[in-house]
Amino acid sequence: MSMNTPNKLTVARMIATPIFMAVMLIEAIPYRYIISLILFAAASLTDMIDGKMARKYNLVTDFGKFLDPLADKMLTTSAYLGFIFVYRGTAYAWHMVAIVFIVLFREFMVSSLRLVTVSSGGKVVAANMWGKAKTVSQMLGIVVALFGYTLIGDFGLEAIKGVFDVLIVALFWLSAVLCVISGMIYLAACKDYIDPSK
Repeated sequence: MSMNTPNKLTVARMIATPIFMAVMLIEAIPYRYIISLILFAAASLTDMIDGKMARKYNLVTDFGKFLDPLADKMLTTSAYLGFIFVYRGTAYAWHMVAIVFIVLFREFMVSSLRLVTVSSGGKVVAANMWGKAKTVSQMLGIVVALFGYTLIGDFGLEAIKGVFDVLIVALFWLSAVLCVISGMIYLAACKDYIDPSK
């Protein structure tokens, strides 16, 4: 059975992720930040398009419900890991490590909950409003960060680095807070499946 178009877009986002991360990390690539920004923005657009298309044309599938948030996690986490590399050896390094720890902890927890609920009762836990807000905040923060480093790294505007670094870290912390909130909501929604007395 062939995949529908929304699921194909989701798979394309997953394929684009390692390419994006490689471009971002390989310092020898000229204008790597602007190329990374274009790749990330294009991949993020597929997240908007596939969901709207699936709902509009009644193409929502359990496979898509599982794959779409996984593709989001791959894309945003790869960008966060990239910025750990960017901020290595700076005063912001510990911020990035702490943020990535929170993000990964939340994502592993939610992924585990999805597996438990499916195996226990056949329930697929779809993304809720807070989960979507978390994803949007992550993508927005990463776009701003990549845009800032396009100006700083690719075009040499070092004078704006201090301002952008504060803005980037603040946006990433906002996303981390939303990670915690959305993760707690997922946990509450799945409490019947993780009751230790059962």
